Amino acid sequence: MNLDVNTLFMVTIYVEAILGLLLLFAWIQNSSIHAVAWWGFSDLMRALSVVLFGLHGSIPDIVSIDLANAILFTSFAMTWTGARLFDGRSIHPLGLVGGAALWLIFCRLPGVMELTDVRVLFSSAIIATYTWLTAYEFWRGRSEPLVSRWPAIFMLFAHGSLFLLRTPLARMLPWSPTNDVFGSVWLTVLSFEALLFTIAIAFILLAMAKERTEFRHKTAAMIDPLTGIANRRAFLSEGTAIVKRQSQEGRPGAVLLIDLDHFKSINDRFGHAIGDRVLQVFAESASSNIRKTDIIGRLGGEEFAAVLYDVDRERALIMAERIRSVFAAAAVEIDGRPVMATVSVGMVFNEDATFDVSDLLAQADQALYHAKERGRNRVEIASLELVRLRKQAADARQAPAVGTMSAA
Repeated sequence: MNLDVNTLFMVTIYVEAILGLLLLFAWIQNSSIHAVAWWGFSDLMRALSVVLFGLHGSIPDIVSIDLANAILFTSFAMTWTGARLFDGRSIHPLGLVGGAALWLIFCRLPGVMELTDVRVLFSSAIIATYTWLTAYEFWRGRSEPLVSRWPAIFMLFAHGSLFLLRTPLARMLPWSPTNDVFGSVWLTVLSFEALLFTIAIAFILLAMAKERTEFRHKTAAMIDPLTGIANRRAFLSEGTAIVKRQSQEGRPGAVLLIDLDHFKSINDRFGHAIGDRVLQVFAESASSNIRKTDIIGRLGGEEFAAVLYDVDRERALIMAERIRSVFAAAAVEIDGRPVMATVSVGMVFNEDATFDVSDLLAQADQALYHAKERGRNRVEIASLELVRLRKQAADARQAPAVGTMSAA
């Protein structure tokens, strides 16, 4: 089959329409990602613009060229808008219609319609700009670990760059032996590239939407919904990995067990809404005072824990004291109520590769108990002496019961 522009135009119309409907169907299945709907409608609009381009010669140029290009530019603007929405940014109304408006104004300037190269360069610049803006939006959201972002960024940047080559190619390659626009060699090449790009980018965008959904489901299963930090399951999993890495690398670390003081009293006095805010304020203040290499999680109720990676004893104590003091300052007043919340912290410093997270938390619990015994709002470090003190206290509590039984 002879691969001419007319054939490519027909194939492009069908492909754009089918991909647009496919994206819209995917959006209906998961309407939470509105960007997919924008991408679907952008494909349908491109199909319409190609239909109008294909009617060149049988309908007025103002429709087959001016209006068709305006629709085409708007479709690329919609793809860019979808990228903005995908990463939580707002719609830019001026940017959405700016390319089409500039094109229609530009075409009305005296003498422009006769300058084919100038019109091609201007239209190519508009498409390249929207395509690069789309790539930039995906680049801005790269902190979200979606693997499919990177091929999307690369393809969009490459496609935009190729569009800017339209005018140089027009000068190097002839339109056609008959000077027919639809017989142009370079236009055939660009049309084929655009077709392949349309197919590839549509499936990559679908992959991004699917990956986003799966990532959020996975994150929801590992994040405490109230505080936004790791839940017990995620903390134990990640904490185990950190402790294992520390033992393999021969690095020291620390585990903190943290409990809000008199939390039941706070709930009783101020209500559960304030109690929830206290938990949130602690999670926010604690998270801002640990490093990316560390992890903090909510074990349940008012109990939290943290694993600090590669810290010596002095540094670990400084970090624990900062967590305690920063929260105490932040919780003096919460939502206009004089809460005066504090935390007690039990810390165990780990240089022994034989301990796992459960062992370290059990030791930190000994220190936490001692912090509560000594007045709360303090940091205590686990030691063998603390373990002995707790055992002695337990024996002392049992002694009267033994004496009573003997007397009886």
